[in-house]
Amino acid sequence: MKRIIYFLVTNLAIVLVLSITMRLLGVEPYLNANGLDLGNLLTFAAIMGFGGAFISLAMSKWSAKRMSGAVVITEAKTLTEIWLMKTVGVQAEIAGIKMPEVAVFDSPEVNAFATGMTKNSALVAVSSGLLNAMSKDEAEAVLAHEVSHIANGDMVTLTLIQGVVNTFVMFFSRVIGYTVDKVIFKTEKGTGPAFFITMIIAELLLGVLATMVVMWFSRQREFRADAGAARLSSANKMIAALQRLQAVHEPSVLPKQMVASGIAGGNANWTSLFASHPSLSARIDALRG
Repeated sequence: MKRIIYFLVTNLAIVLVLSITMRLLGVEPYLNANGLDLGNLLTFAAIMGFGGAFISLAMSKWSAKRMSGAVVITEAKTLTEIWLMKTVGVQAEIAGIKMPEVAVFDSPEVNAFATGMTKNSALVAVSSGLLNAMSKDEAEAVLAHEVSHIANGDMVTLTLIQGVVNTFVMFFSRVIGYTVDKVIFKTEKGTGPAFFITMIIAELLLGVLATMVVMWFSRQREFRADAGAARLSSANKMIAALQRLQAVHEPSVLPKQMVASGIAGGNANWTSLFASHPSLSARIDALRG
């Protein structure tokens, strides 16, 4: 329930901020007496598409902590906390980034994630299940994988791609809706119900295509992060960590908004085109290759 509340509050805040932004910038409605204004529509779509993506990125650490229940280690007290801080610190130094925040979230699932707006203001979090199930060598490789995500700038790049596809979907769904309304249903004054119905259907269909693009990139960045982990730790340790994940066979229970950030990822919906992560066997083969 708490996760749902945070999700709703976050999205309402994004809509409110973007609405105020468009008002301050003086963005005119894209539907007016003369019909569809493509310039205003593109501006609207870009502000909503990129704005939503970047506000989500800016709030990513705050959201991730609350959705996962991750507790940041401010002062290492246990041997495990000392080891986590030292390991991440060494890896961050080698990767050329500032020390990220390190956190642990209580979950039996074997997983970890990294998030943050910039390379030098990031968060690495691991589950209690991962610390219990993995050896130090395996956990070290997982941490290296997450630090590699940060060093590669994956969060920002994914946000840019999400912004582009959001803009594409919002722009063309409205163009398609307007065209159908005017050409097929021949609405002469304003817009009729066909505009809104067609727009919604087009947005859903284009959204499916956009998801395929975003998930393709997400899978590629996992291969790159695995390669980075091999450099920061070792290929053998990363392979061992992935094999441990194979042996666990636990479905991901991270919040849906964070699945793509996890080490284990999520399963495809009905085809691998919608998977945020490549299969573990494919990742192991890539490291061996």
